Amino acid sequence: MGVAEQIQQWNAAFISGVAASPSGQHKVLTVEQKKDKQTIKKLERELMCKDKALAETAALLMLTKKAREIWGEPEVD
Repeated sequence: MGVAEQIQQWNAAFISGVAASPSGQHKVLTVEQKKDKQTIKKLERELMCKDKALAETAALLMLTKKAREIWGEPEVD
């Protein structure tokens, strides 16, 4: 079976699935899909914030290590 035949089968299955689904069920899916998209966007924003915080922490750690290499350990009185 070639790729073109698989695509035709998938297309036919998709069309038959869309034609078979009642419009009410389709609306429910779109509402669920909207909620899922909102959840995904929220999680992506949180992940981006955490990535930025991690990068900042890593940079501060590297600067601290470099400062210790240059000036040595701080003396305790």
